[in-house]
Amino acid sequence: MGRTAVVVGGGIGGLAAAVGLRRIGWDVTVVERASSLDDAGAGISLAANGLRALDELGVGEAVRGASRGQYSGGTRTPRGGWLTRMDGAALERAVGTPITGIPRSALHQLLRDSLPAETLLIGSEVVSFEPIGPGRVRVGCRDTVLDADLVVAADGVGSGLRSRLFPAHPGPAHSGSTVLRGITERPVGLRTDFELTWGQGAEFGHIAFQDGRAEWHAVLSLPARTRFADPLAEVRRRFHGWHDPIPALLDATRPEAVLHHDVNELRTPLPSYVVGRVALLGDAAHAMTPHLGQGACQALEDAVTLAAALATAPTVEAGLARYDAERRPRSQAVARAARQAGRMGQRLSHPLAVALRNTAMRLTPSSLATRMILRHHVWTPPQLP
Repeated sequence: MGRTAVVVGGGIGGLAAAVGLRRIGWDVTVVERASSLDDAGAGISLAANGLRALDELGVGEAVRGASRGQYSGGTRTPRGGWLTRMDGAALERAVGTPITGIPRSALHQLLRDSLPAETLLIGSEVVSFEPIGPGRVRVGCRDTVLDADLVVAADGVGSGLRSRLFPAHPGPAHSGSTVLRGITERPVGLRTDFELTWGQGAEFGHIAFQDGRAEWHAVLSLPARTRFADPLAEVRRRFHGWHDPIPALLDATRPEAVLHHDVNELRTPLPSYVVGRVALLGDAAHAMTPHLGQGACQALEDAVTLAAALATAPTVEAGLARYDAERRPRSQAVARAARQAGRMGQRLSHPLAVALRNTAMRLTPSSLATRMILRHHVWTPPQLP
């Protein structure tokens, strides 16, 4: 069975795939086109399924140690009224671990720390790949050529490998939303661990970190490629008058620290996550909107499932077939649910529709709300040898 892999993309999914493949005895090279690993991306929430995947990869304990559990918070209106309250303790009792918040840079670093430095090929972009014989693939980079038994395409929502493998696929589509986000420069006095606030066609949320700082994000319904000369000033303008601690979060953020990205998704599902000896993983396979907080968790599930399938299957082809069969139905179902959650949340703009949704949320029993959340968090990872 093959023992050499090239992982294209050094994000969460690509690094996790590399960790998993090395745990089952493969030699791995991670090719990342960025010339420096600045780990931009603000913060991330990890649900039970993502944390269990990290446990199986051997980094779960370290991630928990760098995270802050999300026990308090919920969803609010712009004036501050509560639509739903988070019962983090109940979620923890149900699945054995709390949702946690962590800076994306910290998660990246912990995954990289699990890999030898020579595994990472930084500042090198894939320019070609082709089969070169039975069970072998040649990957051409700008400055080197790599031969491997497997290529893992983890190169994000705009995946170049995906477009080559599926030239007829329409590719990523703009979801109708754009997100501005940042991490505060200093600790902010927060009463909750996690909040979302829904207005008309707009959302503001925060994730509290272990060190007292926080990540915030503002999601707006805007056309693709809309940009602002001063993003932080624009967020202040649009969310002026919204409840505390939104003003404090913005005041604690440097203008140059604000990130701005359109929210794109693979609205047309891929017919397969495998083509020959190439496996697609994470956003390259199933980019979804962020409304369930499951994008990174699904990539982590992919990584563990891929490694487990290759560890136990008699051939690489059989392992890849199992990976596709196990991951495609679940990840695509989560992507559909995330899209629907956005339509009923941030994307909802008509005043009457917003009022009806808010009333329904206030009347929903907390036990039912907890079960709805757990629907996506409950997942048991396959065991790695």
